[in-house]
Amino acid sequence: MNTLTIDSPIGRLQLFSDGNHLTAIHFPEQHSGAADCARPDSVLTAARTQLEEYFSGRRKHFTLPLAAGGTPFQQSVWRALAAIPWGEVRSYRDIALAIGRPSAVRAVGAANGRNPLPIVVPCHRVIGANGSLTGFAGGLPRKRQLLTLEGSYA
Repeated sequence: MNTLTIDSPIGRLQLFSDGNHLTAIHFPEQHSGAADCARPDSVLTAARTQLEEYFSGRRKHFTLPLAAGGTPFQQSVWRALAAIPWGEVRSYRDIALAIGRPSAVRAVGAANGRNPLPIVVPCHRVIGANGSLTGFAGGLPRKRQLLTLEGSYA
């Protein structure tokens, strides 16, 4: 497992790769304490570049090789999250409907909360049915900051 810590407008992010895929992104309070690799692999270098472009407003879609371990249900939720366009939001119910599981709203919320690749797989774009900001592993202030960056939160 390779890791690289980068500075961002929402705090230091710790990126993880298996050498071929980006596998996780951790927020400051989630940092594992794993030491950064002496020479970041090409996946980590590309992730750093694309995240810098995202935070500067120059990137609206990530093109990184991803490998997030999860159940088939979680994978379906994460694919639906990845399909939410920049500047748009969806409710948990919208995601449940998108994956063909309309009664699985709570399970969608749980899978959303276990997304190992926040920002790149935009779980921050999921809000409550009433438009309220709801849980986010990085905290609601960071979620608000990301949505504001994308122009979907006033």
